[in-house]
Amino acid sequence: MPNSGLMKNSYPIAKHLASGSRKLRLLLMSLTALFCVEFLAACVPVLVATATVTAINVATDRRTLGRNIDDNTLELELRKDYRLSAELQGTNVSVTANNGVVLLTGEVVSDQQRKLAEQMAESRTRTITVVNELQLAGATGLGSRTNDSFITTKVKTALVQSKAVKANAIKVVTEGGRVYLLGLVTRSEADSAVAAAQTVSGVTHIVKVFEYIK
Repeated sequence: MPNSGLMKNSYPIAKHLASGSRKLRLLLMSLTALFCVEFLAACVPVLVATATVTAINVATDRRTLGRNIDDNTLELELRKDYRLSAELQGTNVSVTANNGVVLLTGEVVSDQQRKLAEQMAESRTRTITVVNELQLAGATGLGSRTNDSFITTKVKTALVQSKAVKANAIKVVTEGGRVYLLGLVTRSEADSAVAAAQTVSGVTHIVKVFEYIK
């Protein structure tokens, strides 16, 4: 599977091109400027950003069984790598993989550790691209992580209740009140997912990490 070079934007991003005899997929990661929207219900300002993986695909299928297995394996491998890395001791690096897109969240002490974590993720053959959202800060406490888990649960519930969203197509990750939405979705589903997440109390930011399908 051929690889192109690294493309730099607001995120350090790897661009990956995959081709086959039956279908062509082009993955392109881009980050747009942050813009402020308001909750319709609570009128609480929420920042919405995009780290969008755009897919031009001849098919509209969601992740295959093989890709699901690859994503799960990739998460396990990277968590082990980070846990055993002497350079990353004392950090909090969380890994979420969806269709080869690896999202890194959590806290590290230095920019060198941030870059190292990204490089380790990029080195895995199952990785297509990396979205590095690691923050330079001390590790969060139990109370903060518990609150993030509660927010994730509430967002997932809101997605299930939204008739315009296929909830099982979207992964939800919360870090410090910042909600990340990942998955293979249509643009309409993406908009509906954001709208659903905006109704959840405690959400301060929403970051879209979507691969769009047609």
